[in-house]
Amino acid sequence: MRRGNVPCLAAVIVGADPASKAYVQMKAKRSVVVGMTSRTVELPVSTTTEELVDVLRALSADPSIDGILLQHPVPGHIDERAAFDAISADKDVDGVTSAAFAAMALTGGGFESCTPSGILRLLDATGVELSGKHAVVVGRSPILGLPMGMLLLRRGATVTYCHSRTVDLAAHVASADIVIAAVGVPELIKGAWIKPGAVVIDAGYNEGNVGDVEYAAALPHAGAITPVPGGVGPMTVAVLLEQTLAAAVRAAEVRACSESSGMQ
Repeated sequence: MRRGNVPCLAAVIVGADPASKAYVQMKAKRSVVVGMTSRTVELPVSTTTEELVDVLRALSADPSIDGILLQHPVPGHIDERAAFDAISADKDVDGVTSAAFAAMALTGGGFESCTPSGILRLLDATGVELSGKHAVVVGRSPILGLPMGMLLLRRGATVTYCHSRTVDLAAHVASADIVIAAVGVPELIKGAWIKPGAVVIDAGYNEGNVGDVEYAAALPHAGAITPVPGGVGPMTVAVLLEQTLAAAVRAAEVRACSESSGMQ
């Protein structure tokens, strides 16, 4: 990347949900800490799908923006998938578009969903073997549960998807070598369900700093377990910033090639 090109992450938030605003502010602060710039676009809760899509397309066309983050969740009246897919693939640093999911699942290319990618790096950094292990993913969100399972499958794990309506969830969790909790229900997963020595990753965050796993009760059973907060969240932000940098480098290389061709 040429000197003077400072990566810029644009975050779009619809409505005034306090948790979402806090997340966006945290990501903006982290951007500044690592030398990036950030831009926050706040839209009213009355924003329509069409209006949000227009904003995201405008940011995608803005050469000063390298990465785009649409804070999840958006208000219920908005078509979230249409909004995600309005983000340009080369600026989808949160890995939320349909194209990003397909690339991640099938070829391993493109930007990965940040939280699942961060979890995978956390597992790698702590020496957790994935190949041949049984991983239970509790949650089916298109930006967390679904891509998490795909990444684990690519690494040779046997994956079972569960969710809040799964019959006999306890039995599924009890059979897991690795449990990924990403369902958004406070302490849905009981500590007594955890198989001795299992690795537990709690990607849930609920009011009162409570995760999706009954942490204190799971602690004696688990071989390793992430806290809430302070476990998965920092990894998500780290991947987001890394992918924003990668997008900026890529954009600078494209500009350099274009300018070089124009001088010939």
